[in-house]
Amino acid sequence: MMRADLNRCRRIAGVIVPVVICLIMTMVALPRGRGQNPATSTNRGNQPAQSPAQQYFTDVELINQNGERMRFYSDLLKGRVVIINSFFATCQGSCLPMNRNLEKVQAALGDHIGKDVFIISISVDPAMDTPANLKAYAAQLHARPGWYFLTGDKKNVDFALRKLGQYVDDKQDHLNIFIIGNERTGLWKKAFGLAKSDELVKVVESVLNDQLTTGG
Repeated sequence: MMRADLNRCRRIAGVIVPVVICLIMTMVALPRGRGQNPATSTNRGNQPAQSPAQQYFTDVELINQNGERMRFYSDLLKGRVVIINSFFATCQGSCLPMNRNLEKVQAALGDHIGKDVFIISISVDPAMDTPANLKAYAAQLHARPGWYFLTGDKKNVDFALRKLGQYVDDKQDHLNIFIIGNERTGLWKKAFGLAKSDELVKVVESVLNDQLTTGG
């Protein structure tokens, strides 16, 4: 989905029909084959080969609100159902309402959060959004274990955001889009982050309930 399409979707959903959700069924440029078992593959060094998703996302290092270093693919995405958004803590616009929506999604999903579903909120302003600042921000949202607020070296954060199609030159232009994916099965969707929370929960549940397809 091109930036113009996302902006058009945002305008329609935010101005004309607030409950509209804009979805795509497959995330563009996400190389993930269903039914693949990377654990049984080997590379030339007789080591387990990286999956296409690992090769794409890489293990670029980010830092969560607790000051813990996390590898982008191995610690955050691998084998998980994730809800991903971008924001910045000093945002005076849509960031807080969007993250309040995630707070409602967190409440609706209950014990699934931190077990079956993980929330990944990546700052587009890593210079200002230190782990301490993000921890205070997370507390405002009553974030439970399994909801990560991420910052780090700007080059690393920018790299991760580019891989997700969420990078912006100006932090004020951050997207109000949730990326909802099941890395294990390869199903990825996008949803408008300011849609009604119960509609967002339905999208998350559809991704969570996706089953791995095997065979030809």
